[in-house]
Amino acid sequence: MTIRRRDFLKVTAAALAAPAVVRLAHAADTASLYDLDRFGNARILHMTDTHAQLRPVYFREPSVNLGVGEMWGNPPHLVGRAFLDRYGIHADSADAYAFTSVDFEKAAPRFGRLGGFAHLKTLIDKLRADVGEHRSLLLDGGDLWQGTGLTHLTRGADMVDAANLLGIAAMTGHWEFTYGETDLRTNLARFKGEFLAQNVFLTEEAAFNDAQAFDAASGRVFKPALVKEIGGAHVAVIGQAFPYVPIAHPRRFTPDWTFGIREAELQALVDDIRAKKADAVILLSHNGMDVDLKLASRVTGIDVILGGHTHDAVPQPIAIRNAKGITLVTNAGSNGKFLGVLDLEIAKGRINDVRYRLLPVFSELLKPDTAMLALIDQMQQPQVAAWNDKLAATEHLLYRRGNFAGSMDDLICAALRSELDAEIALSPGFRWGTSVLAGQPVTMEDVLAQTAITYPETYVQEMTGADIKTILEDVCDNLFNADPYLQQGGDMVRVGGLSYRCAPNAAIGQRITELTRDNGKPLAASARYKVAGWASMNPQAGKPVWDVVANHLRARGTPAGAVHDVMLTGVDGNPGIAEPS
Repeated sequence: MTIRRRDFLKVTAAALAAPAVVRLAHAADTASLYDLDRFGNARILHMTDTHAQLRPVYFREPSVNLGVGEMWGNPPHLVGRAFLDRYGIHADSADAYAFTSVDFEKAAPRFGRLGGFAHLKTLIDKLRADVGEHRSLLLDGGDLWQGTGLTHLTRGADMVDAANLLGIAAMTGHWEFTYGETDLRTNLARFKGEFLAQNVFLTEEAAFNDAQAFDAASGRVFKPALVKEIGGAHVAVIGQAFPYVPIAHPRRFTPDWTFGIREAELQALVDDIRAKKADAVILLSHNGMDVDLKLASRVTGIDVILGGHTHDAVPQPIAIRNAKGITLVTNAGSNGKFLGVLDLEIAKGRINDVRYRLLPVFSELLKPDTAMLALIDQMQQPQVAAWNDKLAATEHLLYRRGNFAGSMDDLICAALRSELDAEIALSPGFRWGTSVLAGQPVTMEDVLAQTAITYPETYVQEMTGADIKTILEDVCDNLFNADPYLQQGGDMVRVGGLSYRCAPNAAIGQRITELTRDNGKPLAASARYKVAGWASMNPQAGKPVWDVVANHLRARGTPAGAVHDVMLTGVDGNPGIAEPS
């Protein structure tokens, strides 16, 4: 593939509302995207939500990402041309391809895949070397150990090896918890960095039974924070794991632990760290960006939140005022596509200045690190090679990400209906899962990249129309509740054999209307329908969803390309909706 270097233009971002606190490095068409001016005395590198993608990937960003309440039309709820206008990005540029879905199918062959741990390793090593020894720190925001068939097979062990070679100093977690305590602790014993989570505590019963904890007195299960000397300054990093693990996933994975945002405990921890003379405090968060924005307005003393979970690639921090100052909130995308670079000028007890860049990791511009490439080759053979046989050919782009629907999700729903002989299908609104370009073969590895979880069992059961509406309303409230603390991330549950109208700004119970089956008949509240789904909280004897999808592809040959269309009400003028791409 021939890449024209002038195609790879950096983001030129406007200054933040608080220029005395933040100064963003402005763009230039330099010889290399990754030659950053040295600034300050501490460089923090941040990656998050890689979902175990060791190789470079295609990943289409959402064309719909609605915000409600105060987030209406504000970052991170900007997509498409509204996003490009906000950040001054040219529509026909590499950054437009990396950050948005605009002309994705045309741009993908031109600019190539992004991410990959061998390419990340090269970039990280360069950025570290540029500032000198003991002046940088690499952090991971979680969802590192889940998202591929290999990681599922090894229970995350492959990603521990990759993380160690990459040099991750600290991480927090989300999907990591779904392997259960035994496997989690086994992996952590091999991880050379620190696993930080200030918001995970023992249940009362587990504490009474002397269950393992980092601090028995407080009941904290994991180390809450670390303090590192970087460039002569003391930098504290606090871990904030996903707050809703027992709600979003089966409780059986973490029966002895309680989670939550834990605002009061976090404030007390920050105050204690500040009292011990930390010069800078960073929250390594897997809350999701809307939650982090609210948290930043309520908890004082945090300088920067390095966020994850919602997969939002936001080029510049958002400055949030609170009772004692300003906290900068970031989010660094997903799938290894981006690396956040936070350069700090730290004085005694405070940060004087900040520069932040969110760098797209273009695999065409970075020579893969030979040691990491050898490790990946070793780990992936022979199993991944066995998953690379063609199941089907696709004539259409297969993607997942978006508030309501994606062609990959429609494929999963079609498989559930066809293979399990169901009238309606339901599939979780997961945000992870790579994209497959038109003309590419669909392999078992591709299918596993959409389905590899520890509770993949399929189910078939009868539901009334009223039951189905209740499910849709409940998930919709999770996505569009005006209080960010009542949102738990993810997108809308995907449906097959059904269409509906959604009013995101309506009250709970009134958002979902006009439910219609694909035969044109309305969904009757009292009628009973055969419904197929997967990722049940109460697993039954159904086969894993990846087998269902693979069998469907083998039988069909070419997956459907049409995307389920959801009608939206009351969202006119919201720049979270982009024009079709």
